[in-house]
Amino acid sequence: MTPPVVPPSRRARRAVAALATSLVVGGLSLSAVPAHADPAAAPVADKLGSHDRALIAKYAAQHRARAFPAGARQQAPDFVTLMLAVKSGTTEAAARQLTELGADVTRTDAEVGYVKVNVPFALVDQVVALDNVLRVDADELLKLEDTTVDAGTEGAAAGSGGLPAAPTAATPDNNPYMPTRETGSVAFKNEHPSYDGRGVTIGIMDTGIDPTHPALATTTTGERKLVDTVVGTNPLNLIDALFIENTWTLVNTSATSSDRVTGPTAVKQNITWTLPDAGCADMYLKTRLYSGVRLADKTLTGYQGIAFCGTDGSVWVDTDNDRVFAADELIRPYHVDHQIGYLGTDNPATAINERQPFTVEAKQLTSTYVGININTIEVDHGTHVAGITAANGMLGGQMNGQAPGAKLVSMRACTSGGCSSAALTDGMIDLATKYGVDVINMSIGSSPALNDGQSAMALLYNRLIDQTGVQMFVSAGNSGAGSNTVGDPSLADKVVSVGASVSKQTWWANYGSFVHRVNSVFPFSSRGPREDGGFKPDITAPGAAISTVPGWIAEAPVASTGYTLPVGYAMLQGTSMASPQAAGAAALLLSAAKQNGISATPAELRDAIYSTADFNKDEPAIAQGRGQFNVIHAWQHLAKGVADTDDVTASAPVCTVLSGRLVQPNAGSGLYNNCAPGSGGQAVGEARTYEVTLTRTSGPDAALSYDVDLQGNDGTFTAPKKVTLAKDVPTVVEVAAAPATQGIHSAVLTIDNPKTRAVERSVMLAVEAAAPLVAGQTWSAEGTVNRNETITYSVAVPAGTTSLTVNLSGLAADSQTRWWAFTPEGVTGERSSAGTAYCYANYLDGNGCNPLSRTYTNPKAGVWEFVVEARRTSPQFANPYHLEATVTR
Repeated sequence: MTPPVVPPSRRARRAVAALATSLVVGGLSLSAVPAHADPAAAPVADKLGSHDRALIAKYAAQHRARAFPAGARQQAPDFVTLMLAVKSGTTEAAARQLTELGADVTRTDAEVGYVKVNVPFALVDQVVALDNVLRVDADELLKLEDTTVDAGTEGAAAGSGGLPAAPTAATPDNNPYMPTRETGSVAFKNEHPSYDGRGVTIGIMDTGIDPTHPALATTTTGERKLVDTVVGTNPLNLIDALFIENTWTLVNTSATSSDRVTGPTAVKQNITWTLPDAGCADMYLKTRLYSGVRLADKTLTGYQGIAFCGTDGSVWVDTDNDRVFAADELIRPYHVDHQIGYLGTDNPATAINERQPFTVEAKQLTSTYVGININTIEVDHGTHVAGITAANGMLGGQMNGQAPGAKLVSMRACTSGGCSSAALTDGMIDLATKYGVDVINMSIGSSPALNDGQSAMALLYNRLIDQTGVQMFVSAGNSGAGSNTVGDPSLADKVVSVGASVSKQTWWANYGSFVHRVNSVFPFSSRGPREDGGFKPDITAPGAAISTVPGWIAEAPVASTGYTLPVGYAMLQGTSMASPQAAGAAALLLSAAKQNGISATPAELRDAIYSTADFNKDEPAIAQGRGQFNVIHAWQHLAKGVADTDDVTASAPVCTVLSGRLVQPNAGSGLYNNCAPGSGGQAVGEARTYEVTLTRTSGPDAALSYDVDLQGNDGTFTAPKKVTLAKDVPTVVEVAAAPATQGIHSAVLTIDNPKTRAVERSVMLAVEAAAPLVAGQTWSAEGTVNRNETITYSVAVPAGTTSLTVNLSGLAADSQTRWWAFTPEGVTGERSSAGTAYCYANYLDGNGCNPLSRTYTNPKAGVWEFVVEARRTSPQFANPYHLEATVTR
């Protein structure tokens, strides 16, 4: 669906004019990235939410001060970009109402009920109050999560003699470096060679895919793998223009535009340019100022010329900077002839590629402005993700991604500066509706405190899945190991949220680190539940892989492995790497289903994956959801055809410091209690019964019997073995909880009709029993934490506390151990999360952070979590520690 072209208002025209003159090429500071705070100032179930209100207040203050936000190209404008999820069938009516209010509607998508609008600050509350508006997000700058492995000084591989071997062209597909085998996909493809993703197209919403990488060139059947590469950013999105996007050039096509040129030459920036001899009657010339764009061997400076023919959309780029277009190739959008241009010149004597490829895109943005995008890629993230989903013949050998037979569409919405939420929303809608993809991966997100799955983006993604039949897989986030840290938009009910697992073999092969546990969840992987007790993450998949990266980006090796990978490959880690493992595995299922004429709607696909995932008995439910994706078992489920599954909803009590702001205050789709004892929370040893209400909304009116089971229960929870549900009749199941130890206790409550194949409903149960902190007394704990493992402690900080001091002691002489803190809102309590990430004793001198003692000033009252972890390079496998905390009031 093509968005309508809306003539800009006077305000919007001023913004366009400013952006048209200010867009340059160059890196931008990240210092303007807003912190994810969620002040307790918003009313219950506010459509906008306190986080977005705080963003808007900040934008308005910057405008009043006529401020240039740090890293921005221009002053803060007098309006904010809002993304609205409106009631179904009311998109056009909502757009009319917004225009009548004096706001500028810049995009509508009736299929999913989406309106994007520029709103003067004074009108924000009126927009939010419109009856047709369900939820509102403010455009904001989101940082890309760091997926690199820190390259600090490291000794030999930890815990075992020798070093791991490097992967080569001789490495088989069954390997721990690209551990697709852990989902069962290698065995699946060996048994069914044609079920390798052929016939399926995967959309990659990310930082862009290298169009020249040899392992991303063709599918297993010899077809072109990358079928299109497009851009989700928009130079008229304020956040894109201010902080992120450096690849757009705006062309004014009005009759009086100075961009219009005639004759064989034209002068721009006091430079004479020789135009293309193309016989174009509607030619335009633009220049872009290079501002620190780095290639592998140099930094580009000066002006670059771009010629555009308005008649047929042809583009010429003066790549050799000779001010003459005669030798420059006419380039059309990638999907037309798959053309690739290049900046710089490669030196064949070096391994790295000194020239950088680009593609072009021309897009009508308004009635008079066309955007020309010179789509370069400056970040490795998207290419790495693409390789995990579908690489074919990595390292020139047999190593593959999950679905080597699949095709790819690249939707770039981010640069090294980050991503705007507007670009992610626009790009995802375009990707699902315009490019023929069957499944989408998105390894990007944010970590709001009120992570209840009710953002406009989450609601729109749910609708998009239903309307297009395209299932989305989204990374859960790298904000663990605290509970309630799962990120948006993986919070959406129908999005598959993926946490990151890691095997013993991959710890060794990719990190040179020896462990005992066969499989675990990475400490950084975000945990559930959602703020409303909702079931997130849904599943896990391997979260570390050696995969494809652009050949012009120099990559740091993982020092403790002892080997260096060839140019074009790198080892990255994160839920960003887990999500494409799951998306690629889903492509295998879709490929098999298509070849067998079997239905695989998003709901059927989710049922198959969820009902057959491998639950890890050694990991808590909040870390793994239903368990690890199992391709073989999921296909066995799906291959039996459409399952007659009952729809069952759940409602349960929720008690958190933010639960009063839920859509239904203090209630949600799962049981979640992390309130402090005495404030609604449960104390250690206290027994309590909670009512979980189940409602069957489909099937016969007569009552049906369901099996009730508990997965991952450590003895805290008890529930009846059976429940009888009549259609549309709420039925209470009493779940008892008696936590014997401090900390968070979780389990999965499953509701299953034994006469159907899928599990009808999985309900997350999570109860946190905290040890109260008392002024004048010292709380302490001690134990031993194994390498690459964590132990979490829960303490209740009383109201009125002015300082919380934590000390770590009792360490072995060379032990690399740390703790880090999480607040009652499920966000980091550390002032510098970047520093704390490497704040280990006996490692890099704490990296600017004190690994033995820190004080948290004016800590929020409620349950805090302290996570103790031993680093992968700790010489000790078992690391003793003593942790203590005191509070001052």
